[in-house]
Amino acid sequence: MHTWLRIACLLAAANFALAQRTVIVRPQEIDDVLINPGIGFMTFQRFNGDALNEGLKWTEGYPIVYQEFKGSLENKNHPATSIAYFRIYWKFVEPERGKYNWALLDTALKTAHNRKQTLMLRIAPYGTTPDNDVPDWYRAMLGEEKGKLPVAKWRTDPEDARYARHFGGMIRAVGARYDGHPDIESIDMALVGAWGEGEGSDRLSQLTREALVDSYLDGFPKSPLVMLLTDAKTHQYGMARREVGWRADCLGDMGGFGNPAWSHMQDAYPQGIVNFGMQDAWKKAPVTLEVCWVMQHWKDKGWDVDYIIDQSLKWHISSFNGKSSSVPEAWWPSVNRWLKKMGYRFVLRKFTYPSTVRPQEKLAFTTWWENKGVAPCYREFPLALRLKNSGRSAVMATGADIRTWLPGDIVYDDGVFVPADLPPGEYDLSVALVDPVSREPKVKLAIAGMQADGWYSLGKIQVRD
Repeated sequence: MHTWLRIACLLAAANFALAQRTVIVRPQEIDDVLINPGIGFMTFQRFNGDALNEGLKWTEGYPIVYQEFKGSLENKNHPATSIAYFRIYWKFVEPERGKYNWALLDTALKTAHNRKQTLMLRIAPYGTTPDNDVPDWYRAMLGEEKGKLPVAKWRTDPEDARYARHFGGMIRAVGARYDGHPDIESIDMALVGAWGEGEGSDRLSQLTREALVDSYLDGFPKSPLVMLLTDAKTHQYGMARREVGWRADCLGDMGGFGNPAWSHMQDAYPQGIVNFGMQDAWKKAPVTLEVCWVMQHWKDKGWDVDYIIDQSLKWHISSFNGKSSSVPEAWWPSVNRWLKKMGYRFVLRKFTYPSTVRPQEKLAFTTWWENKGVAPCYREFPLALRLKNSGRSAVMATGADIRTWLPGDIVYDDGVFVPADLPPGEYDLSVALVDPVSREPKVKLAIAGMQADGWYSLGKIQVRD
């Protein structure tokens, strides 16, 4: 290279280095309630925009009676949600042996998607009344079992090998069709007992226990699974094979079952979480809880809602089923406080980047985040940067795995390559947590500056030749 050309190149590099500086951005935190995937309240046998249950009653286990959609996703007297929970009895899913009512589940999934929700699903083996027994064909196979069963809330003997074969077979069939479906939030593992709540699971033989649990673990290798807080043996077996979350169906009970000296909140759940080895399950899989009765019942009983909320946060709750019943008006401040802590809540504290980049070179950046929630996000939403001006837009995904972002501080430094064909000019640099397929923003951050398209602007950056 000629001396003059070498000098020119060195001068150009020096000028570029001088022109480049580090931009430091410290976004402003906001205090809004954020509706994000997989967290918060959920609707139950209903969807966003539907009328709630009235009074202290609710529906469950039967095919959904779909309400006419009026065009609004607002839930009057109930938080907005990202999850719809559908609980259905086995008899409605498999009305004939080996023949499944897929339309039942397809319609629920489609409706949830259209109402901007994902679907949490439990298929319960049976309830407690004549119209919610096991499927007619299975009852005909077994005959009457009343009076022969060792557990009051069993409708059929799970130790009969046909139970695991047929109920477990139905679960595997559902998994073969729906595992990994993008609109499935999680599968709620029902094994035995009325409403699928697991009473008597501690009495199962290990052979039966493994057969029932395996139907879920094998049938749903991709979709998240949650296991009712039932007994040590069932949880230990499930957790040994795979990381699963847990749920409980009686959050808030402070002594409503006839014995004021005993309650789920003080004498069942704290002990069960520890004794069943589930203290750390939340780090890898979700905790989802359901109201005991409805929230108005808590209020009528005079129970301390803030105590209940704080206990659930201590247990790292991500989502809550209030059974599509109204939130008592006086409790909205407490509920909003709950919603701001439930699950994950990401605050971008600091972002640094170079003021100038070139095509085909790395845009290096540093970040400091804080997760102010009580749990991580359990689904993959890539952290992405976007360069955009009036003529061009480029989205560049990073290698961040937000599923590892536990509560507290997160430091993530990385770099993304600027597209080789990006024209020179001034660009707006933005950040978002995006859908892994569409690359569209999916998760709201607890910072100011969200643009109409869901991206968060960080500032300007020059792309130079």
